[in-house]
Amino acid sequence: MKFLHSMIRVKDIDASLKFYTELLNMKLEKKKRLDDCELYFLDDEEGVSQIELTYNDKTPEEGYVNGNAFGHFAFSVKSLEEFTKKMEKLGYSYLYEPFDLNGKGTKIAFIQDPDGNEIEMIEKVVW
Repeated sequence: MKFLHSMIRVKDIDASLKFYTELLNMKLEKKKRLDDCELYFLDDEEGVSQIELTYNDKTPEEGYVNGNAFGHFAFSVKSLEEFTKKMEKLGYSYLYEPFDLNGKGTKIAFIQDPDGNEIEMIEKVVW
């Protein structure tokens, strides 16, 4: 068995595609039209993980409400300093600023996508 993807519903597909492709370097792999929605499949840089963005024809004006069971997505970055520069250039900001997670140099930070989904950015120390 192989894990394929996670799906989230989005209110503004253009803002979501910009966020995931420009900021997080994901690649739009394919789109699929269903009766009541459009599906957008985004691959990570290594082609290992995938997120499906679902844009429904009838989207609630206030967007979607996440349940309290979902926590966050996590992405690795080589340098949070470089990621921060890119993020600020694109007009985004941190939900939680970078901090040292374990006292050994591994840093994490949190951002939010346009729908408020939390995303953990992790810069791991390489020994």
